[in-house]
Amino acid sequence: MNEAELINGLRQGNELAFQWLVNNFSHRIHHMVLNIVQDRDDVEDVLQETFIQVHGSIGSFKGESKLLTWVQKIAIRKALEKLRKRKTRQRLHALVPWWMPEEKRSIDVVEMNPGIAAENKEKAAALYRAIAELPGKQQLAFNLIRIQGMKHEEATAIMGLGVKAIESLLSRAKENLKKKLEKQYRQ
Repeated sequence: MNEAELINGLRQGNELAFQWLVNNFSHRIHHMVLNIVQDRDDVEDVLQETFIQVHGSIGSFKGESKLLTWVQKIAIRKALEKLRKRKTRQRLHALVPWWMPEEKRSIDVVEMNPGIAAENKEKAAALYRAIAELPGKQQLAFNLIRIQGMKHEEATAIMGLGVKAIESLLSRAKENLKKKLEKQYRQ
């Protein structure tokens, strides 16, 4: 199914077109969201919310980008919303722990990534913790380009920034990661 047929099918409410979309886009979006939220349950929630929004708002898709890019933008927005809600709940728990149940922090994304060899899991865990401490846009740019392997042009379409801005964010992210990791390994 080509993209035009898929979009047309989605706009007509074709269930097979929606199934095809979910089956073919879920895997790539899953990994992208996992690197942002670092929690399996949250990833599943974000995926579900993403595809619900795609289904409900396909009529507003203007075709100015690829469909995958549009879906990725929605997924990133949903993932960042999930992080903001989690951080708010964690702050509330810190203020009034008796009132709110314990909030899970974030699981080690390294444990879920089968591509990381056992002997490198400790180093990868330190890297993922350092990435999680980066400012939002730096973290997102680093995740999209270095972790997901996207081209700069794809990341610009998703983040709504120019190539130079993405390169600047990536450069600052690498410098911040270098500082964080050097500090950690000196101790």
